Amino acid sequence: MTTSDGHPESLIEVHDTAEALASAVAGEFLSRVADLQAAGDVPTIGLTGGTIAEAIHREIARLAPESGVDWGAVEFFFGDERYVAADSPDRNAGQARAAFLTEVGVPDHRIHEMPATDSGLSVEEAAAQFSEDVRSHASGGFDILMLGVGPDGHIASLFPGFPQLEAKDAIAVGVTDSPKPPPERITFTFEALRRSTTVWFLVSGEGKADAVAKAHAGAQITEIPATGVIGTTETTWFLDRAAASKL
Repeated sequence: MTTSDGHPESLIEVHDTAEALASAVAGEFLSRVADLQAAGDVPTIGLTGGTIAEAIHREIARLAPESGVDWGAVEFFFGDERYVAADSPDRNAGQARAAFLTEVGVPDHRIHEMPATDSGLSVEEAAAQFSEDVRSHASGGFDILMLGVGPDGHIASLFPGFPQLEAKDAIAVGVTDSPKPPPERITFTFEALRRSTTVWFLVSGEGKADAVAKAHAGAQITEIPATGVIGTTETTWFLDRAAASKL
């Protein structure tokens, strides 16, 4: 089945626990990356932050030795970033490095972090600088994009009702008044996120159940931004039982 715009219908995969969800996503991720490399590609990956993402990252590190993945030939990006100091524990990049990127030996030049406040740039200047990095290393979009979903339905740092939802002709933009601290962030735009072959939503916990249900009931993007991104060949919602409880 396909949607009215020709994209395949979204899939839903429900796991009993958050732990089972993390293990399943990690195994599937390693298999997909290995397959892309076997086909001669350098996979381009969009990572997300959050509790379930960290659990998945640790599972990737645990399973990595048997995967056959060449970690020197994978490009990593982040869907959004908190605009704080480079060494802040709040940064998604720092969390991902600690959980698996450093553990498996991904070289620094393959990890494309969004700028930090140490750069001395304004948040908008930092977003523009990062956009140039994306044009150089991920002009074709993401092979696999992972997205968390907030209780309000936000993805990356695209929040309900915020002007960044309307961004045009931009890869990344700044956020200056995030409803979640810290107030300044950098986020990919819908236009950039939609250039993804495979999109995986990673959602755990009862607190996300309303947002998941609204997304699958066809809520407007301005209400539930998670409805605004689908993969060109695959969109899968990986849920635990709690997150799926209102479907």
